[in-house]
Parts: sequence; structure tokens; C-alpha cells
Amino acid sequence: MAQSNIEPMSDERVPGDDAPPDPEVFPATLLEGAHVVVTGGGSGLGRSIARRCAAVGAHVGVIGRRRGRLDETVALVTAAGGTAAAASADIKHADAVDAALAALEDHNGPVTHLVNNAAGNFLALTETITERGFDAVVGTNLYGSFHATTACGRRWIERGRGGTVLSISTTYAASGSAYLVPSAVSKAGIEALTRSLAVEWGRHGIRLNGIAPGPIPTEGAWKRLVPDDALEEDLRARIPLGRFGTRDDLTHLALFLLSDLSAYITGQIVSMDGGEHLATGGWFNEMARRPKQELAAMFAAMRPPSRDTPGPTGTPGPAGDEPDGS
Repeated sequence: MAQSNIEPMSDERVPGDDAPPDPEVFPATLLEGAHVVVTGGGSGLGRSIARRCAAVGAHVGVIGRRRGRLDETVALVTAAGGTAAAASADIKHADAVDAALAALEDHNGPVTHLVNNAAGNFLALTETITERGFDAVVGTNLYGSFHATTACGRRWIERGRGGTVLSISTTYAASGSAYLVPSAVSKAGIEALTRSLAVEWGRHGIRLNGIAPGPIPTEGAWKRLVPDDALEEDLRARIPLGRFGTRDDLTHLALFLLSDLSAYITGQIVSMDGGEHLATGGWFNEMARRPKQELAAMFAAMRPPSRDTPGPTGTPGPAGDEPDGS
């Protein structure tokens, strides 16, 4: 069973896959005194959210499988004058999540905010996906979000204090998407979890919301999901605003929904996609027009061997990050 652990961090800056936050458009005290835990905070959009929360006064805790990447996030935060800690855990397991939260609370104090960001995905012909491949994605995305949310919720209810949960979904959770069925299924479940608990836990002062981003280029997800320039141009052409999303687009909305600026908003999934979901359905549905042999070859080429997450056949494949599985 996966175990969590926490170690003190040095102040030395460790280069990451994310530029420093731009000058803030929010007050530097927006989340002062908060303890924001971000799952999948070791890279990509999870790292961006963690750094931006720290920049507006929050203590940050990051959870993920790859300790080295988590340590990089912590070093970036501390180098900028913030407070952060890391706890490694496989969020598919409830006891590992609970142990990770306990370790982070020992360092940063009681958790007040949760960002469910860790996720996995892969493109595949759905009839080729095995039970193991399906479980790898649903376990991380849906089970992981459930475990983290309920672990925080139990703490807040027992302590008689409110809390805030923000879950990162995707626009195709509502429409579905060809070739991303495990991801679409699990993200739809996260949205149902968000709406359900917004009602059930409202009496405890707990708010739950979500963001459904459209395509945002990140090093991990983009290379895996958009393998050629033609597909990239096709995706861009579907967006009424004519561009992909950026890290700032996501983090600015995340700060609003995490903070008291949105104190009367709960149970909402905010689409952030430049109008793409209004113009079309799932991101990859148009690929259904291509020959299946071509698609199978394309998907196979996109999955180099990896030690972590199984691919659709249950053999080793890439750990997804939609937005990030670190």
C-alpha cells in the first residue's frame, strides 16, 4: 500500500516546468492564513495553482506520486517567500490520502481548501481498453477525488468549521468524448460529486465548485493528446475565441473560486474554454472519421513505455495529466 511521507525542504530554487507567476491581479493577502492542498501538484497546472495560491498568502501542501516533482514545487514556492510542504501518496487509496493530509497538517496546520487536480488519461480505441486500463484512470480521477474530498470533509465537519473544494474537470465531461471514455466517465462523476455534496454539506459551511477547462497546452498532456500540428490546428479552429487557454486563465479563475470573493457560489462547474463547448462536442470526436488502423497506430505511437500507469491493454503506458497526474 502506498505510504505518505514528508521531509523538510531547502530554500534552493529548483527549476520546474512552469514560469514564475505573473504580477498578481489579486490582493497579496487573498488567501492569507489558508492551507490549500493541491493533488497532482508536482507539475503542470497543479504546480501553477499551488504557486499562485502561495503568492496570495496561502500555505500550500502538494500531494502526488513522484516525490522529486513535488519537491521541485515546494522549492519554487519557498524560493519566492512562500510556505509549502509535500506528501507523496497514491490517491487511489483512501488510507494513503488520509496519511498524506495528516502529514501536511503537521507542517502547515489544518487544511482549509482542497484542489482536486491529479488525473490520468490516454487516447485509445475503447474496445481495446482492459479493466486495468480503465481502473487506472477512474481510480486516479474519480476515486482519488472522492478520497481527498471526503478526507477533508470529515475533518471540517468534526472540527465544526467550513472548507472549500475546487475540482478540475473538463468540458467533455458533459458532452462525452470519443477515445477518452475512461476520462470522460470519471470527470462526469467528479461533477456529480461536486453538485451532490454542495447540497449535503452546505449546512456545514463547505463549498464545492469545479472548473471545466478546454485545451490548455502543458508539457505532459499536450505531447500525449495532441501528437501532430494538424490536430492542434483543428482543435484551435473549434474555439470561438481563436486561442487555447493559458495557465493564467485557469489560476485566476481558481483563485476566485477558492477565495471569499465567491462565498455565495457552490455546486457550480464553470466552463473555461473560449466558447469551445458551445460550438462543438468532445475534443476528439472528429477523429472518428479517420480509419481505425490509422488511429490505432497513432495512439500506440503516443504511449512510450512507462513504469507507472497502464495503457489501454493493461501494459505499462503513460501516467496521464489532465491536467496533471504528478
